[in-house]
Amino acid sequence: MTPLRKRMIEELQLRNLSEQTVHAYVKAVERFAKHFNASPERLGPEQIRQYLLYLINERKNSANTLQVQRAALHFLYVKTLKQPWFDEEIARAKRIPRLPDVIGAPAVAGILNRTMNLKHWTILATLYATALRVDELLHLQVGDIDSAQMIIHVREGKGRVPRKIALSPALLERLRIYCRRYQPKLWLFPSQQHPDQPMEQRTVRHLCRTAGKRADLKQRIHPHLFRHACATHMLEAGADLRTIQHLLGHADIRTTARYLHVSACMIQAVRSPFDALELSALADERERSPV
Repeated sequence: MTPLRKRMIEELQLRNLSEQTVHAYVKAVERFAKHFNASPERLGPEQIRQYLLYLINERKNSANTLQVQRAALHFLYVKTLKQPWFDEEIARAKRIPRLPDVIGAPAVAGILNRTMNLKHWTILATLYATALRVDELLHLQVGDIDSAQMIIHVREGKGRVPRKIALSPALLERLRIYCRRYQPKLWLFPSQQHPDQPMEQRTVRHLCRTAGKRADLKQRIHPHLFRHACATHMLEAGADLRTIQHLLGHADIRTTARYLHVSACMIQAVRSPFDALELSALADERERSPV
């Protein structure tokens, strides 16, 4: 480990940032250094600008990916190397908001009904029933399932903010069946090769993709899709935004409000004021329309 890498990791740890953030920032800086085959200490604003343009024009990175890369380099140069020029020299990309992808309840049921592996079934069911992020799911411990209070303790949420969410009685019954079969000790979903460690994220992503193909869904299925589906379906069932915000662990309710824009039921329920106008018939109103 180089002294610069060590110093950057220590600065990240001092700020109590999550392991995911530390890993993402370090890997981003590593890619930047490899691109120029030089230590970042010997690189400056012009190289950062060239690299970000390379990510946009050649790698076709998304705006969100570009933001992570810029944030990592910002941390390196401003917090670790104490360079004052970064914000003045390096433009900040405009964030483009994206609406969440959502699948319907019948599609979720189809995925579960065609998943025969009990462990995989339980992981998919838990993702949908709790709307947990995949990292939160994988860091659940057996003791976090509180059947007495019907609560799930999420001890390591995003930003290391813990929260408690309601435990579905139907999910509890299925978790009991899973636990009787697999008898997990510490982690609720341990790695098969290393039982003392939680399952890896890539394993969950793979089983989600496989489950989607098995259910003959054209849409690419990934863990976060179940989180989006749970939030949208709760909203359509009448849950208020504040409740859903807590369930999802969103710091800003504006993030939760995105689900208002993807709920087909709620969109269809909004009537246009045009419908209330008293209008005369058009001359060709009886002609057949292609619409």
